[in-house]
Amino acid sequence: MSERPLTLMAVHAHPDDEASGTGGLLARSAAEGVRTVLVTCTDGRCGDGPGGTKPGQPGHDPQAVAALRRTELAKSCELLGVSQLELLGYADSGMMGWATNDAPGSFWTVPVPDAAERLAALMRQERPDVVVTYDENGFYGHPDHIQAHRITVTALDRLSADEQPAKVYWTTMPRTTIAELIRRMSDEAAASAEQGSGEAETDGQEAAGEEPPSLGLPDEEITTWVDISGYTDQKFDALSAHESQPDNAFFTALGRQEFARLLGRETFVRVRDTTGAPTPEDDVFCGLRGE
Repeated sequence: MSERPLTLMAVHAHPDDEASGTGGLLARSAAEGVRTVLVTCTDGRCGDGPGGTKPGQPGHDPQAVAALRRTELAKSCELLGVSQLELLGYADSGMMGWATNDAPGSFWTVPVPDAAERLAALMRQERPDVVVTYDENGFYGHPDHIQAHRITVTALDRLSADEQPAKVYWTTMPRTTIAELIRRMSDEAAASAEQGSGEAETDGQEAAGEEPPSLGLPDEEITTWVDISGYTDQKFDALSAHESQPDNAFFTALGRQEFARLLGRETFVRVRDTTGAPTPEDDVFCGLRGE
């Protein structure tokens, strides 16, 4: 075995995605002596501004939001023990259907080959053994997540045979866990409605009588279950570091104990492998540790 430490590269779309999707994996890997490289593709400028303001609303300053989120990202990386942070610096595209999708310089408008070549250069430099990013739908359809997937696949395809990582994964979540989280959200919304107007809010899909899109995967389709129970405090703190973004508040409002119970494992689908390690597996580095 080479004396070079194992290297994990996580490719994420926005500041805070590293904590929500792979915070436990990054923290655990760092603790085990793995070199961790985080690639953040966008500047997060379409995140919430002061008071929850959205892009285009009074008080939303995209440059100020991006600067704040960069500071929060640095704190999160420190908490998770990230070895190297690489910023591609593209403009956040916002949620699917927002006018910001097509703004000049948005990640969604960048030609995939151009961004992929930048990522491929980082892969050649860092030589990751394992690469993690989103699936083709970006887990829930966010344009920047989809674009991160596209440039990762294209970058990998540009590497020579001896430059390829040994393993590649998509992030996911078990539908059993998602169902429990949705129940909690529904219960909290109902309780809030009882204390307020008495009418629960509904989104457009519910109002139209449509089923929400399926998120995650059936448990039996997940190949890799990583125990992060020893690192949930770090993940919780990293999410808390992104305090400007209220979407994280639901998870931190669970409290540390319940957060650890519900989110004590991070799950992945293995899509490329040179090790022959059997699945299901409990470590993205199975077959690489020299056991």
